[in-house]
Amino acid sequence: MSLSEKIFLSSFKNQKCFESKPHVAVGVSGGPDSMALTYLLNRWIKIKKGKLYALVFDHSIRFNSLEESYQVKDILKDLNIETFIIKAKKNKLIKKNMADARINRFDGLLNFCNKNNILHLFLGHHFDDNLETYLIRKINGSNLEGLDSMNNISYFTNIQILRPLIKINKSSIINFNKKYKIKFINDPSNKDINYTRVKVRNFLQNKNYKKVVQSDFLKLKKQIPDYKKMIWELLIECLVDIQTNRIKISFYKLIKFDELIIEKHILLLLKFLINNKNQTKSSKIKLFIDSMKKPSFKIFNLSGVIIQKNSDFLIFCQK
Repeated sequence: MSLSEKIFLSSFKNQKCFESKPHVAVGVSGGPDSMALTYLLNRWIKIKKGKLYALVFDHSIRFNSLEESYQVKDILKDLNIETFIIKAKKNKLIKKNMADARINRFDGLLNFCNKNNILHLFLGHHFDDNLETYLIRKINGSNLEGLDSMNNISYFTNIQILRPLIKINKSSIINFNKKYKIKFINDPSNKDINYTRVKVRNFLQNKNYKKVVQSDFLKLKKQIPDYKKMIWELLIECLVDIQTNRIKISFYKLIKFDELIIEKHILLLLKFLINNKNQTKSSKIKLFIDSMKKPSFKIFNLSGVIIQKNSDFLIFCQK
């Protein structure tokens, strides 16, 4: 899909997920994607008479990262956009790799939004980013939810994450920047083949390989809604009672399902009760399932949720 100002602005026209005169933030790396998104959001926020905050994250991995952050801030200053530079916490700089940098950046942006009562955070991920994420996760043996990769709207710690460019091709974004003379900087790590994502990106430069991966990805994306609907319908069959901090389900209905289905149900129940952005590891859930199947099972603590067996029921409670 191509990027244009008209299409971008019209996509927000009927959106009902924003308050009147919304205050929103956008994560800005300084690359062509985030700069194009910031330019468009600046146009949109003026129409909405709201407020836009540009958040530049200094990951502190490269020696000149702070200097790059100020370069981005200077570019945004020309657009009259209020900009904040967020520095990575020293205790988070352990491995100093690209994966850690992305996690630290995301956490830093979320913390800023939470502290400043900003409900909406925009990120500049595009379609090519999603293909890379899909392929990396497939190589790593990710489950179906993981292969779903990034969506245009998601939620973390009560913040709405929006990726309006997620269906836009990288080449279209580059052309958009040229047309509107939008300045951006190039991240040298994007060419460092020591990083897995860069290797995958180079692999996808082959048009034939990219075509196969793209077809595979789009087919899976079409199947995900039906899969999620099935999981929810099966879970609803098991539900007996649900309260804010307590859920009661039928033990014998749950135990009849395949372990993979049971794991998905457990994840949904945990998410409802503790809303933890760090998903409970599959190995821990497997340990619980194994324990649950034993005749002697009575109680289990899983990610801060107490699970008790009471006659024919399992009761999940906040600790």
